[in-house]
Amino acid sequence: MAVCIAVIAKENYPLYIRSIPTENELKFHYTVHTSLDVVDEKISAMGKALVDQRELYLGLLYPTEDYKVYGYVTNSKVKFVMVVDSSNTALRDNEIRSMFRKLHNSYTDIMCNPFYNPGDRIHSRAFDNTVNSMMMQVC
Repeated sequence: MAVCIAVIAKENYPLYIRSIPTENELKFHYTVHTSLDVVDEKISAMGKALVDQRELYLGLLYPTEDYKVYGYVTNSKVKFVMVVDSSNTALRDNEIRSMFRKLHNSYTDIMCNPFYNPGDRIHSRAFDNTVNSMMMQVC
């Protein structure tokens, strides 16, 4: 399903980035960081409506020739970016939404850990397992 999943802090630095295949890792880092401008535009366009509707899913940020980039933002302005292979036409918007919800729930579990300092890089086996389950079907 996903070829790259990233968690970006409120201040726009990466907390977690995982991509497969690893030889394209730099390309995916670039894709994720260029998508942050689109995320910021969508958040500012929604403005107050984002809080009122509680709609955290931003939808398709932009398509490229090979990939589609989707976005999600939490109430605390932490951003999730998911890059999906464009050849995967069976993937529907509701499935992307549920993947982001699953990722958000796993992120919430990390934040509830008393030994995790907010703003640190994410090093969690449970979070890795969640991300791997979303990427596993690509391999």
